[in-house]
Amino acid sequence: MTDSWATSGVDLHLAPAGSGGLRRGLTDALRDAVRTGRLAPGTRLPSSRSLAADLGIARNTVADAYGDLVAEGWLTARQGSGTRVADRTVAPPPAAAPRRHAPDRPAYDLKPGTPDLGAFPRTDWLKAARRALTAAPSHALGYGDPRGRPELRTALADYLSRARGVRADPESILVCAGFAQGLRILGAVLRARGTRRIAVESYGLESHRRVLTDAGLATHPLPYDELATDTRALSELAGAGAVLLTPAHQFPMGTPLHPDRRAAVVDWARRTGGLVLEDDYDGEFRYDRQPVGALQGLDPDRVVYLGTASKSLAPGLRLAWMVLPPSLVEECAAVKGSYDTCGVLDQLTLAEFLTSGAYDRHVRSARLRYRRRRDSLVAALDARPPEVSAIEITGIAAGLHAVLRLPPGSERSVVQAAAWQGLALHGLSSYRHERAVAEPLDALVIGYGGPPDHAWAGALEALCRVLP
Repeated sequence: MTDSWATSGVDLHLAPAGSGGLRRGLTDALRDAVRTGRLAPGTRLPSSRSLAADLGIARNTVADAYGDLVAEGWLTARQGSGTRVADRTVAPPPAAAPRRHAPDRPAYDLKPGTPDLGAFPRTDWLKAARRALTAAPSHALGYGDPRGRPELRTALADYLSRARGVRADPESILVCAGFAQGLRILGAVLRARGTRRIAVESYGLESHRRVLTDAGLATHPLPYDELATDTRALSELAGAGAVLLTPAHQFPMGTPLHPDRRAAVVDWARRTGGLVLEDDYDGEFRYDRQPVGALQGLDPDRVVYLGTASKSLAPGLRLAWMVLPPSLVEECAAVKGSYDTCGVLDQLTLAEFLTSGAYDRHVRSARLRYRRRRDSLVAALDARPPEVSAIEITGIAAGLHAVLRLPPGSERSVVQAAAWQGLALHGLSSYRHERAVAEPLDALVIGYGGPPDHAWAGALEALCRVLP
């Protein structure tokens, strides 16, 4: 007979103890597990034979303990149903102390950076996951290459070349657990190479600047004007070994980098041996003309291309990628090996999603949805009464957000008024580098990607109520 403790019954952790013998110790342990709720009402217990084998005691001892607890009402035993925990009231665990000043969830969230999570393509993603898992070899479920699964790197190389003009080889692509991890890897490599200073844009995410600072790099803001970031200033910036840019759609201002300045930053990198870190965070979403191609296509040896699924699909996937110059691949892969990797199943699923055409279909559908929202935002602002302050809207040619210029000195009061009405907003000042030299602008950065379709009209109404 092959039945053993390793294959029979269900697992149940018990530690019989006490001075009254095994039967009493087992009875007390079972009773305590039921009383505290560790064994929930209706839970089926192992057979007496199985539990006896697990505990290394006589089967009669277990049967007698079960009988005692059935008699007391803790357990029930029915022919063909086995022994189960009886239905009874279980005392709830002690409540945790209430959090003080816990922020209420806003009724409407217009903070930038999040897509419509309710529009995530669940059905198509599930189909892709099934196909990917069915086709995956067993060794794919191991630790693997720190650069990521080759299926995903190959699919990304094809897609990025076709859709974003990136010159990519699967061997030069490194898959990351989000954009911030990619930036953290690059920061560590730059620091190890002796870089101590990196140029950044005057407006951008403070969290990205903090990643670079934590890596030991001082950040220096470049000037910003109507042509976007002035990369010509790099020539006068001594000691900078790299620059972080959002050239296709400056975040948060929304202006694409002027062609002359695109050429200037590539020329700077070639002359100095510096690196350009290109954040292409929402390059798929351009509405009024052909998308601006990736800067990386101008010089793959001097530009690191960083992309992410956070805006096109969902940030919770924690999937991003870097297309690296050949000279950086080995160093970045070594650093990546010391971090948590990305889930293999999600990598395989995204690879299938890309190669099947489902990603393109989803992006086209999302592009139409977000363009309609942008248009309704513009229309709502145009429909405001003529006696109120004029609101200029910029940065609307692409992306999932727009910038609303406010009367001087009004940004803080508008953001505060919005919070009182359950409307989450970000002011432009929250993105400004502390050492930026340009005159501060009063503005709102309105994310129109996040609210679900059914809440978009209400969010617009709430926004218009708080504008001056």
